[in-house]
Amino acid sequence: MTDAISDEEAWAAFERRDRAYDGRVIAGVLTTGIYCKPSCPARHPKRENVVFFPDADSARATGLRACLRCKPGEIGRERIAVAKAVAMLEGAEAPVTLDELAAQVGYAPHHFQRLFKRATGVTPAAYARGLRATRAAAALTEESNVTDAIYEAGYSAPSRFYETSNARLGMTPSAWRNGGAGVTIRWTVADTSLGALLIAATDKGLCRVAFDEDSLSLAQRFPCAEIVPGGAALAELAAQVVAEVEQPGRHTDLPLDVRGTAFQEAVWQALRSIPPGETRTYTQLAIAAGNPRAVRAAGTACGANQVAIAIPCHRAQRSDGTMGGYAYGVDRKVVLRKREGVED
Repeated sequence: MTDAISDEEAWAAFERRDRAYDGRVIAGVLTTGIYCKPSCPARHPKRENVVFFPDADSARATGLRACLRCKPGEIGRERIAVAKAVAMLEGAEAPVTLDELAAQVGYAPHHFQRLFKRATGVTPAAYARGLRATRAAAALTEESNVTDAIYEAGYSAPSRFYETSNARLGMTPSAWRNGGAGVTIRWTVADTSLGALLIAATDKGLCRVAFDEDSLSLAQRFPCAEIVPGGAALAELAAQVVAEVEQPGRHTDLPLDVRGTAFQEAVWQALRSIPPGETRTYTQLAIAAGNPRAVRAAGTACGANQVAIAIPCHRAQRSDGTMGGYAYGVDRKVVLRKREGVED
């Protein structure tokens, strides 16, 4: 038994070769005298021949030796490398190339690109773009001059920000600074088997999906935007959202126009990658978002989700297997999970 993970949970992770558990638990195989990480591709031993350890040092202390195939001793090195690269990106005043990052952490560029994406869910370049856009969003709320805010965020020129800002922020820099001025948000309230569901979208995608809300709450969230009834322009998208409530898994690529910190967006991306019928713990989400220690922050990111159903935070749960909270009531979370085949 490990300190944080039960033997049953650990064995299940090994059976499915779950990379999210690499570094969190080690399996010692008594019949061969080796220890492995959960994602080891080798043939699984019999359950009765396996004991679990919290880390490689504990396994090694019993006389077991590292598996030459999965190389469990390299997990720590990889995480240190990714953490160092993240620190470099966050502290850099100018863009850092993949070659520069890889050289600093001691890996070949193409190999480190894979390691970084596996740990964070995005490439180093995408992570850097996210950092700049997040800084720009913050700077635009503080700076009176848009150009100053763009340079403050780390963009080499205003043109570079304008090339990417709409995809990231969903509105122009001036509109962002002015609380959504100039942006049109269409809305409707749809009937579902779980109650009334507010569905709102810009021309880029869904910006708010929430049970038990109406246009009044929408106007409070976007005080400077033009809030108008959805009509035919929103009908098809709204129907897809409702279908996801009633029969999950039919529309998993709904367009979104949501914003958050780089970490929050990494958590949301991890949530969207969970197949219907499966769940992930807050710890697994934190690992996928690139910060294994930020378990509580991963839970907070789930709570900050603006688009229920489209970003399926109902698939998140605690490490002990219990469901955890849900902004729209645990009863709804139970139903949504059951419709996907999850039995709590």
